[in-house]
Amino acid sequence: MEHRHLGASGLRVPVLSLGTGTFGGQGALFSAWGDTDVAQARRLVDICLEAGLNMFDSADVYSKGAAESILGEALKGRPRDALLISTKATFRFGEGENQVGSSRHHLINAIDGALKRLGTDYIDLFQLHGFDARTPVEEVLSTLDNLVRAGKIRYLGVSNFSGWHLMKSLAAADRHGWTRYVAHQAYYSLLGRDYEWELMPLAADQGVGAVVWSPLGWGRLTGKLRRGQPLPATSRLHSQANIESGPPVEDEHLYRVVDALDEVAAETGRSVPQVAINWLLQRPTVSTVIIGARNEEQLRQNLGAVGWNLTAGQVARLDAASAVTRPYPYWHQAGFRYRNPTPV
Repeated sequence: MEHRHLGASGLRVPVLSLGTGTFGGQGALFSAWGDTDVAQARRLVDICLEAGLNMFDSADVYSKGAAESILGEALKGRPRDALLISTKATFRFGEGENQVGSSRHHLINAIDGALKRLGTDYIDLFQLHGFDARTPVEEVLSTLDNLVRAGKIRYLGVSNFSGWHLMKSLAAADRHGWTRYVAHQAYYSLLGRDYEWELMPLAADQGVGAVVWSPLGWGRLTGKLRRGQPLPATSRLHSQANIESGPPVEDEHLYRVVDALDEVAAETGRSVPQVAINWLLQRPTVSTVIIGARNEEQLRQNLGAVGWNLTAGQVARLDAASAVTRPYPYWHQAGFRYRNPTPV
């Protein structure tokens, strides 16, 4: 398993991480993802560790905390210093007025709750699950800095931030000497390349590593979706809650990308998901790609995305098939690449 630095930090992370959204299966959204129990989770962790994947990502809202609890049980008894645990908080986790957001009150409670559910005394990477515009960034960052100094968190990141959200926070951290964000857990796939327009150049400039979520385009690049064919029985796209919460994709764009993936998969002898993930691993600023799995077969398939590389020509074909018109000002900036170069 290849390892890379997490952004500009000294932490080395595997290029693939295991996401735990399939753990627990509670609620309309997560029940469509999977219902992995403790015994199944232990087996998935065993397979990951055998392959050199030692980073596991969760969040408090995944199955109402059950995913963190199951992950904690699955990791129990293993050397803690050989594991990397990442989790997230910000979204509503309870009914009270202060059970949501990135206030000092909520973050301290969220970290303490996550530590208890995970059965550990520190979190390797803690990420804000979303931007809280109602809490001053100084309150957020000073709280997180205190939690780092207290030893409860080792590295900080964010998720689903826009460019100005992230840059405002980094500037405040630099101004006050607080711990910086070194990771951005962001949606990025062949079906959704918006990350490249502003977040990727920002990440390259500021030393923020991408932790990619949903590399298969919200379950659309599994290799099972084809023109004129019904959805497979196990697709999460049967769930209206999942469709509404995920990134929208026009059918023709989806099938154009799938056609290109099919061609490259045939040339390489790899599966469509493996090709889609490998393409991401060759993109600038990507530190790790989060893979998910309902079962052992899916996990082993996704692990097969590493240990080889697409050719430059194959990458170019996938780039062309997945390209879309950029919104302003990005299409305008693209005309001045000699002054606004693409990250490499």
